[in-house]
Amino acid sequence: MTLRAPELLLPAGSLAHLRVAFDFGADAVYAGQPRYSLRARNNEFRLEQIAQGIAEAHARGKRFFVTSNLIAHNDKVRTCLRDLAPVVALRPDALIMADAGLIMLVREEMERGRWPEVPIHLSVQANTTNWAAVKFWQRAGVARIILSRELSLEEIAQIRDACPDMELEVFVHGALCIAYSGRCLLSGYFNRRDPNQGTCTNACRWGYRTHAAGETDAGDVQPLGTAGCGAGYAGTAGMDGEAEAGRLGADFDFAREQAQAEAEQATARATTGDGRRHPLADRVWLLEEASRPGELMPVMEDEHGTYILNSRDLRAVEYVQDLVRIGVDSLKIEGRTKSVYYVARTAQVYRRAIDDAVAGRPFDPALLAELDGLASRGYTSGLLVRRPAQDYQNYASGHSVPKRSQYVGDVVGVRADGWAEVETKNRFAVGDRLEVIHPRGNRVVTLAAMQDAEGRAIEVAAGNPLRVWVPLGEPARGALLARLS
Repeated sequence: MTLRAPELLLPAGSLAHLRVAFDFGADAVYAGQPRYSLRARNNEFRLEQIAQGIAEAHARGKRFFVTSNLIAHNDKVRTCLRDLAPVVALRPDALIMADAGLIMLVREEMERGRWPEVPIHLSVQANTTNWAAVKFWQRAGVARIILSRELSLEEIAQIRDACPDMELEVFVHGALCIAYSGRCLLSGYFNRRDPNQGTCTNACRWGYRTHAAGETDAGDVQPLGTAGCGAGYAGTAGMDGEAEAGRLGADFDFAREQAQAEAEQATARATTGDGRRHPLADRVWLLEEASRPGELMPVMEDEHGTYILNSRDLRAVEYVQDLVRIGVDSLKIEGRTKSVYYVARTAQVYRRAIDDAVAGRPFDPALLAELDGLASRGYTSGLLVRRPAQDYQNYASGHSVPKRSQYVGDVVGVRADGWAEVETKNRFAVGDRLEVIHPRGNRVVTLAAMQDAEGRAIEVAAGNPLRVWVPLGEPARGALLARLS
């Protein structure tokens, strides 16, 4: 069987990101209207930049998709069509949309000849999880479905078999949401900033303390030890509320609790996705956000475990071969607010994974190590394959941590003698091992010397923003630098 290479689709939060994505192997990029996409912040794509991005993409034989995927309230319906009209006139290669009403209105404008015909791709925000929904959207005039992140490889294959003539897109890398593909209430609850209007504050990443709790006879959730709450508590057998509250106080430890509960509740009713019993599923917890002391929020687990806060990041490079064999049309990377280093590294790694899969070469485990050079919250394959609940969740940290290397600078110029001018992003020093990340291939050098902008010898580049000179040789023009740990 001849395998077809899927499109590699990268995020573009700026024109600089777009150029790096194409340099390192992307076939297409997606960028959003700030007011109408889910990245209202950290987004430079006004109409002028969209026009330039489309022109640059087409000049390179690449594609440019415009994301306009908010779930619109009434006051945005009229302005959305007004503001989308000049974007459509620029002829992007597709519009990425989620709102059924807006899709209907846009299709009507195109069918009546008022707007040029532009394909519509259904956003992951629409949460398409089955073949019947794919067929529905196909009849509505949608050209491509970006499938929900909550699907397994088997389910994706079933949709492909049932819908052979519909383009399918799958996320393979980037942040995961604690809700169904972005339909989260935390940010709106805390800050009145709605994730589905593009203003998510990532409340799922904040610091929280956990308190043991129970239910009253009336069904209210209260901290253990509060009068009247013991009767309805489905916690550890044989332990009263006061004792349990003392054991599960401010220094709650989830791993310790899970180990204890496994010994005490081996026959708990709930199961995780792989069919194993989950011992904590019948408990009730209260969360206390660090900046809101005393505000205790009830949290309950379901039969699939805990998915409340701080998901690990998605990494599915090891499943690219499976997705190629299934016949997925586009592999998508999340991250319009990430750095150009993130864009370059992910584009390069997933480009190689796709090319290897199409050529029939086995998966190269070195690609996993290269992705470890990116800051992450830990990796998971998400729901592509079923794993225990704790494999999806990062209980220890709410911020990204680079494990293998750190992005330290961009090469902005190279002299004839091989010295490169570097715009610094993080600290590095003479003697460090630097990875030169370049579209023509990566290499590692040990930094032998460094000069400041005036040519004076220095030992350390303290961080951003500085311009320094380092001897790299060629190829270096357009490269990114990472300091290896």
